[in-house]
Amino acid sequence: MSRFSAHPSRTITRSAGLSTVLFLLIILVLLSGHASAQISPGPLARPHQSLDGATHCTDCHKIGGGQPEFRCIGCHADIGARVAAKRGLHASYHIPAGSSQECVRCHSDHNGVNFPLIKWDPNKFDHKETGYLLEGKHAGLACNKCHTPDKIPAADRAAIKMKDLSKTFLGIPQTCTACHKDFHEGRLGPNCIQCHNFVDWKDTSGKFDHNKTRYPLTGLHQEVKCEKCHTPDAQGAPRYKGLPFGKCDDCHADPHKGSFKDKACAACHNTGSWKRVSTSGLNNTFDHSKTKYPLTGKHQTVECEACHLKGDFKKELAFAKCTDCHKDEHNGQFAKRPDGIDCAPCHTVDGWKPSLFDVKAHAKTEYPLVDGHAIVQCDQCHSPKGKDTIFRIVKFNKCTDCHKDEHNNQFAAKPYENQCDRCHNLKGYSPSTFSLAEHKKTNFDLTGGHLAVPCGDCHKLADKDRPKSQIPYHFKDLSCESCHKDPHNGQFQERMIKVAANGKPAGCEACHNTKSWRELDRFDHGATSFPLVGAHRAVACIDCHKPPNLETKMTNVDFKKAPQKCEECHEDVHGGQFTKLFADKVTKCDDCHNSNKWKPSLFDHDKRTTFALEGEHRNVQCAGCHKLFKAVDGKQVLFYAPTPKACSDCHGPQVKELNKTKS
Repeated sequence: MSRFSAHPSRTITRSAGLSTVLFLLIILVLLSGHASAQISPGPLARPHQSLDGATHCTDCHKIGGGQPEFRCIGCHADIGARVAAKRGLHASYHIPAGSSQECVRCHSDHNGVNFPLIKWDPNKFDHKETGYLLEGKHAGLACNKCHTPDKIPAADRAAIKMKDLSKTFLGIPQTCTACHKDFHEGRLGPNCIQCHNFVDWKDTSGKFDHNKTRYPLTGLHQEVKCEKCHTPDAQGAPRYKGLPFGKCDDCHADPHKGSFKDKACAACHNTGSWKRVSTSGLNNTFDHSKTKYPLTGKHQTVECEACHLKGDFKKELAFAKCTDCHKDEHNGQFAKRPDGIDCAPCHTVDGWKPSLFDVKAHAKTEYPLVDGHAIVQCDQCHSPKGKDTIFRIVKFNKCTDCHKDEHNNQFAAKPYENQCDRCHNLKGYSPSTFSLAEHKKTNFDLTGGHLAVPCGDCHKLADKDRPKSQIPYHFKDLSCESCHKDPHNGQFQERMIKVAANGKPAGCEACHNTKSWRELDRFDHGATSFPLVGAHRAVACIDCHKPPNLETKMTNVDFKKAPQKCEECHEDVHGGQFTKLFADKVTKCDDCHNSNKWKPSLFDHDKRTTFALEGEHRNVQCAGCHKLFKAVDGKQVLFYAPTPKACSDCHGPQVKELNKTKS
């Protein structure tokens, strides 16, 4: 038993006393901390140092009520007024008018003397939240370009709590004239935005509507700069009132020097273009179609002074022929035509181009245009372009008079002599009309598989970057090797250089033909050291002439190394038992077999052994006597020697007794 269980009453009394002491200590600590917090939760920030001390608590806080209440607006009345008026940055936070409860969410005090009450990054500040969006050239300005004390109106200065106005952002008006000089000196009102924008001060397009004035701008008047009409007055300021505009000559001089005094400018002109004269005129007072020369086609767009030089409309003008006004652009090339130099047969007043001289008209010349020539642009043949074009072409009998020889003089000699029409026609340069029948007349007749080969497979560039004119059509070497690689690597060179029936080296055709590479009718295996007879004639070449490295093509085969001995291709089914019979240690299979058929064997039992087969023995199968099997390389092989020769060895002891009785 422990000492505590021995005196239970004493234990309970002692525990109760300790608990009471601890409880009183905790209460004192809690009360002392709470009292301290009621005096001050921490030092005030430097801007509020004048309010430090327990006697100033009620200046900012309202005592009682359970919920803490603040009196920020009591001191910061300038901010409170802006919130109530829903102006500025604080109004964008939707703070109720007269409330200070939301202030402490951003401006927390009692955090030390150096604690900043205002924290913000000017580079990330969105000015749109103040109610004034910075756009155009305003967007790139530094804050102190606008927020300066000199721009705060005197009436707003008294309402700002902060004494140092260089540290406040309040009080800056949003009118343009607060920062910018009014060049119009109030004559057009204070709202500059009604005519200008924030990007380009001089660009008033789309802002000021001149149509709402007594003189709406139309035509080219819309492009005239303001200062062209609104000239300065005696003091140098632009005039916007009192400008005459009833007549054209209020602004413009008369270029006709009184020739049309009886007509207003609008009778022939309009604000769309001074130089474009109306053919009917305003109020139908001028109509050029009633003159001796009505204007049609593109003549309607010609400037008046182009014909009426120096604006002299009274001078008589010649107009019977085109050349009365226009220069002969063809320099007299058509002067000998029956109609003379008359532009009308080929051109119209609707446009110099396209010419009326078409393919049908060209058919009446010495060179009718047909097929592909009919779609060629005129200036492709009649060059150079422009005024110096030559229309009378002397040389046109040969294709090369106009076209470059695309084959680099490969066909300049006989029989072709660069006659392009031997292979091409006017329907198109390609495909060529050079047929297989034509190719048969060349030094290389296409036969067999060559008939299906596209022209480009033989007639092609060695280097794709070379010009097509260097594509070869004549070959000095017409042998197979000029196009095909020798797959036999020169093993049959002696055979290939032998002269064939045509007096030329046989080449690959010593063995092959153009019909099929695999047909070897011209190769006689009987002329080799290993004639093919019997079943060997049906064996595929690759079965004997094996390529190296397990290749599937006979490209790298050494044909001279083909095996010629039976055991080099065939397995010795007799397990080498007949090799010992020969000095060269080779099984001579042809002693018993031939290449026509492996069975039946050709072995002559009477001549080759000491046991001649007589009588019924001739009908006995080999296996009837030869029954000795031995294991060779894991296989059971029938051995023919030794074989018992005594009758009893095969027929039993009763045969032996029978023989004794007979004897």
